[in-house]
Amino acid sequence: MLKHHHAYTNGVRLHYVEQGTGPLVLLCHGWPESWYSWRHQIDALANAGYRVVAPDQRGYGTSDAPHAVDAYGILDLVGDLVGLVHALSEEKAIIVGHDWGSMVAAPAALLRPDIFRAVGLLSVPYIPRRAVRPATRFETMSQKRHFYQAYFQPVGHVEKELEEDYRKTVLGVLYTASGDWSGHGFAVFDKTTRLVDNLAIPSKLPAWLTEDDIAYYVDQFRISGFRGPINWYRNMDRNWALTAFLDGAKLSQPAIFIAGEKDGVLKIAAEEFEALERNVPNLTKKVVIPGAGHWIQQERPSDVSDLLISFVRGLD
Repeated sequence: MLKHHHAYTNGVRLHYVEQGTGPLVLLCHGWPESWYSWRHQIDALANAGYRVVAPDQRGYGTSDAPHAVDAYGILDLVGDLVGLVHALSEEKAIIVGHDWGSMVAAPAALLRPDIFRAVGLLSVPYIPRRAVRPATRFETMSQKRHFYQAYFQPVGHVEKELEEDYRKTVLGVLYTASGDWSGHGFAVFDKTTRLVDNLAIPSKLPAWLTEDDIAYYVDQFRISGFRGPINWYRNMDRNWALTAFLDGAKLSQPAIFIAGEKDGVLKIAAEEFEALERNVPNLTKKVVIPGAGHWIQQERPSDVSDLLISFVRGLD
């Protein structure tokens, strides 16, 4: 049975859901999601004999959302997860992340291999620290068209348009980045338009998404707003500056990578996707699911659950 709790960790109060008993599996969501994005995998992993915990990370849902931009740096986000494991009275965890959750899971495993014994990365491959700071890449990629990560940088700008119509934002982001939409996405868009102008709204919901799902996400973002979640992006340059010591680091734990064939991240991080086997020497599987998009654990829940269960069982 799914249980809701709050834990105090690293100076913030995090909401999390929990189900099952056994070895701890920590599921970390991305943007703009919540623990709810793991709703299918929580039940499947719990039934397979694991203690499954999925937090709303800082800035999301009813978890604390500090106002300061620099409260969302990578060391803060990793610290939250370390503290959560301890708050759960556990010493070890298998960590699985999707989207930004993947971008936190990987450094968590690098910084605390004594805690995070295995890693699942969904959508975003392990991205070693690049030689060029993010701000330089943003400037290069947004010369002629907006690049969404650069568009997110001015404080208060994108939040205003995302919060104009929460339902349109949630549904539009989910649908436009999914495998069901065949048009252009919102990662890169014309400078005469806003990001929300580039969100596709379906006349009929895709099979993997219900009105109840949309309503839950909308309720969560009405509580949290978008400032905290967007602040994660505003720390990318700062994260780069803080982590020079990770230059050349390889992810050594057993790992699995899962993504959708139509996920735009595979183009944005094409170099890192191709280099996964070299940068993650204990990669057990690298799976690209045909026809699926960015929201892989929601679009193909059974496939992802089966892959994760096989992966974690192989660790025993």
